[in-house]
Amino acid sequence: MSAPASSTPPAGKVLSRDRLLSLRLEAGSSGRTLVQCHGCFDIVHPGHIRHLRHARSLGDILLVTITGDQEVGKGIGRPLIPEELRAENLAALDCVDWVHIDRGPTAVDLLNAVKPDVFVKGKEYETNNDPRFNAERHAVESHGGRVVFSSGDVVFSSTALIAAIESSVDPFHARLAELSGKPELESPGLFALLAAGRGRRVLVVGETIIDEYVLCDRPDVAGEGPILSLRPLDRRRYDAGAAIVARHLAALGARPVLITPLPDNDDAAALVRRLEADGIEVRSLTVSARIPTKQRFLVGAQKVVKIDLVEPIEMDAAGQDQLVDLAASTAAEHGGYDAAILTDFALGMFTPTIMARLCKRLRPVVRALTGDVSGRRAHLRDMRQMDLICPSEHELRDAVGYHDQGLTAVVWRLLEETHSKAALVTLGPEGLIAFDRLPESGGRQGDRTWRTRLAGEHIPAMVPYAVDPLGCGDALLAVATLALVSGGSIMPSAFLGAAAAAVQAQRLGNLPVSAPDLRRMVTRVQSAHLTYSAADVLESATIPPPLRRLPPGSILNAS
Repeated sequence: MSAPASSTPPAGKVLSRDRLLSLRLEAGSSGRTLVQCHGCFDIVHPGHIRHLRHARSLGDILLVTITGDQEVGKGIGRPLIPEELRAENLAALDCVDWVHIDRGPTAVDLLNAVKPDVFVKGKEYETNNDPRFNAERHAVESHGGRVVFSSGDVVFSSTALIAAIESSVDPFHARLAELSGKPELESPGLFALLAAGRGRRVLVVGETIIDEYVLCDRPDVAGEGPILSLRPLDRRRYDAGAAIVARHLAALGARPVLITPLPDNDDAAALVRRLEADGIEVRSLTVSARIPTKQRFLVGAQKVVKIDLVEPIEMDAAGQDQLVDLAASTAAEHGGYDAAILTDFALGMFTPTIMARLCKRLRPVVRALTGDVSGRRAHLRDMRQMDLICPSEHELRDAVGYHDQGLTAVVWRLLEETHSKAALVTLGPEGLIAFDRLPESGGRQGDRTWRTRLAGEHIPAMVPYAVDPLGCGDALLAVATLALVSGGSIMPSAFLGAAAAAVQAQRLGNLPVSAPDLRRMVTRVQSAHLTYSAADVLESATIPPPLRRLPPGSILNAS
């Protein structure tokens, strides 16, 4: 039968349990037929409208009951719309007479209390053997009611619609959500990898750098000409280069040993004391050059000038032999180290010959050999038999000399040439791609190309923008290496490395990343979801520029 649309104002349609049962008693006494629909109704779509109109045609009164927020079991971030607003949305429909928020785990208790004459479910339940629906059906029929299925001529899914919205709002967010759903990237396994890294012996070989940040007042133009005029207000110095890689490892509970060239002066002695206080053993090679210092002048968080106070590190033949012998003998201690990390900052410490000799001597005595480079004069192609290399795309292309080919082809060329296993190629604000060799599947080697030999997985940047990108690669290298030697495959190692880079990107200056930092970042990423936010909150909130692309009334929640 067909009944006229309800004339009750929307606010008056949302009923408490007591009010609902009272009205139901009155309706039954007057002989009016009650039809009930039940569901989440997170986003009311065309399928819902047809479902409710069909239900309304089956009786005199249409009651729609919705699942309370605490009982919506549709995954993280659901429901998108709070229960009060979901109730208001349904009450605004002319075909709906009453609305009630059911905070029970199922609708069975409410069905036993309301005793609807007709209970309408979606077409998909007609062949559904879900025990929860069977219990609902039994409750309705035990009181003389009947269960009817809607036509199902228009089918939508709120869950699919919300996933599509999240994907269109921020495809990187959707990709991170997809990755977080992989079994190997679930937080318990990632946290177990972090715990397994404690006590690992890791050798770090490379140049130590001092990053000096000069914080300046508002810039001006000098009176004597068109010259930028800066007035320093504060100076901050950070241990960088190979030293910060070792500090990251120590902050994660590993036992790093740093081999680095240092002068015989007070600055070097102070550096050694700082590192030893962090639990890092320093075995230095004496050189005449002072510790390289890179000054960056900042106005606010914006870098406006960089000055490199760098003297090339020159090592004679005896010094080169000492470096190689020291690294090899150190890594062979305690039955062999878990990992060795080579960090080439293109300051003169490494030459093609030294890099090749180091790789050859270290490879047999460490479980994992990893490395990274910085600068055009670094020696990426001379890193041999590496388990993992972590260049940026620009460093990779400059080293191989391929600037127009696809990235996968460039990576394959480097891995083949250096006989290395895997690479994490950083893409700046777009995150990184983890490349790993595919297992050999038989057949002649000549029949296979890089397309069938190499797998690549994109991991987007985990923060919307970088406060300071300096040092992100060092954090990535340290954490990915430690995860790799703790039993992780390339993907969880890359995911944790990306999380470390995200932590570093949110800070001004090089600071060590700890295990709690990583756990918080992983939890933030894996719990991020599209969520409703009231207008007054949006007006008072500070929202990073990339998030302003969201539709009105929504933000990406990373709490």
